[in-house]
Amino acid sequence: MQLTAERKKEIFAKFGGSETNTGSTEAQVAMFTERINYISAHLKEARKDKSAELSLIKLVGKRRALLNYLAKQDIFKYRELIKELGLRK
Repeated sequence: MQLTAERKKEIFAKFGGSETNTGSTEAQVAMFTERINYISAHLKEARKDKSAELSLIKLVGKRRALLNYLAKQDIFKYRELIKELGLRK
């Protein structure tokens, strides 16, 4: 995976509040989104990579579950997050 430690720190600082807050729902969704975008770009070039395809499906499911949880807990944070990440739902 091409995510460097610096990029992860940037994501956690932006969405989690600090570089060490890796457990917040918003930070985890942002990290999953970053990984999903990377794997999607990879699959456009390597269409027969079934392990990457399986990983993508699992990540999308995990992100969806976290987004459902966030929507139940705080709808305003949910709406702000999907707007900032550019997600459709």
